[in-house]
Amino acid sequence: MQISYIAKTDLLYIRLDDRRQDVVNRRVLDDIVLDIGDDDKIVGIEISDASRQVNLHELLPVEFRAPA
Repeated sequence: MQISYIAKTDLLYIRLDDRRQDVVNRRVLDDIVLDIGDDDKIVGIEISDASRQVNLHELLPVEFRAPA
């Protein structure tokens, strides 16, 4: 999983599947678009106006710890 935030455009993108694949964009709300990949699985989530939708201070920076 990868989480990206672009402050200039206030866009948050959460990539759930790192495999390279074709995706179809489906707008589910005015500010949320889902990227749908193979087998109709959600590959990514794009959130516009993210600072109004998500508490970025709790989400960012993201820490990843590999299992021991």
